[in-house]
Amino acid sequence: MSGAGVGERFGAGPLARVMALIYHLLTVELLLLATAGPGLLALVLLDRDPSNLPLAAACALPAGPALSAALYALHHGRLDLTDLRPAALFWRGYRRNARDVLPIWAIWLLWITVLTMSLANLSVTGLSEWWVGPLALIAVAATLWALNALLITALFAFRTRDVARLAAHFLVRTPGVTAGSGCLLVLAVAAILLWSEAVLALLGSVFLLALLHNCRPMIATVRHEFTE
Repeated sequence: MSGAGVGERFGAGPLARVMALIYHLLTVELLLLATAGPGLLALVLLDRDPSNLPLAAACALPAGPALSAALYALHHGRLDLTDLRPAALFWRGYRRNARDVLPIWAIWLLWITVLTMSLANLSVTGLSEWWVGPLALIAVAATLWALNALLITALFAFRTRDVARLAAHFLVRTPGVTAGSGCLLVLAVAAILLWSEAVLALLGSVFLLALLHNCRPMIATVRHEFTE
């Protein structure tokens, strides 16, 4: 029996794939925390006061390239114990996507900061309480758009304005993907409210893997209709 056959069985069995997935998730999580960690640590230490929202946005800015790199590594990783390269994939994705993802991420942070400050200071802005619902819906829609944009930027090479248009287009084009991302968003917000941002950060790679699986129809459509 050839050594090649043994190597294929060793790297492709169910247990080997589970071990490879765990290793991949742990490595990506550590690199995600290393690249976004300083800002996230400052974010966790901030008081939950509306006056700190601009500072919180600044702390979250480095997370954009880190999340993009993690998505790239998780998408391109092979679950084969004989060919594990999650760290190399992460840094490749970071170098490839950092410049493109920053404008998208900064736009979303700006929108969320403005909307959250408006919600937290309705009496100061002069808005009536019925504005709470529309502003909250806009914030949710902006976040779902940002998730689409982050994923498209991580996996494809488009201009920023094209990414923005595609992300908005697929909110309507793929309602199942949008609903699934909405469920993940609810879980993320629940984790922050019930515990803290640190819990979400520690589960970042798992959350991103779930996002990738949820967005497979959108990824396939983008690849088939806009890149081929």
